[in-house]
Parts: sequence; structure tokens; C-alpha cells
Amino acid sequence: MLLAQTAVVVTALGLVSAVCVAVRMRRVQPAVAVLTDFLVAAGLIHLAGHPSWTSLAAAAAVIGVRLLVSSSLRIRPRR
Repeated sequence: MLLAQTAVVVTALGLVSAVCVAVRMRRVQPAVAVLTDFLVAAGLIHLAGHPSWTSLAAAAAVIGVRLLVSSSLRIRPRR
């Protein structure tokens, strides 16, 4: 129960941090990177609290999305 609440708190802090980064830098890409990092952390915390195949699949999905987002953020469009 405590780890599930911790995962929710980490997710909320990730949202707040992403908004702060977006406002400060006036760019979306760094904010999305910060948010996905926090979501990966929350997914792993949740996995530690409830080790099941569903939790593992959810954590793997979040990590997969994180990898896709980070790779797409590195690709710069031609000008």
C-alpha cells in the first residue's frame, strides 16, 4: 500500500516538474523527457510493491514509451 501511494506521489511530482520545465524553458521536449523519467520511476516503484505479470507489462510499456519518446526527441528536423 505504501509503495502504491509513493508511485502516485512520484507521478504527481513528475507532472509538476514537467510543467515547471516547460514554463521555464518554453520548450516541450525537455518537459516530456522529465515526465517520462518520473513515469518510469513510478512504474518501477509500483512493480516493487505488486510484483505481477500485469505490473511487469505496465512497467515495460512505460519504459518502451520512454525509449520511443527519447529517440524521437533526439531526431532534429531538417531546416
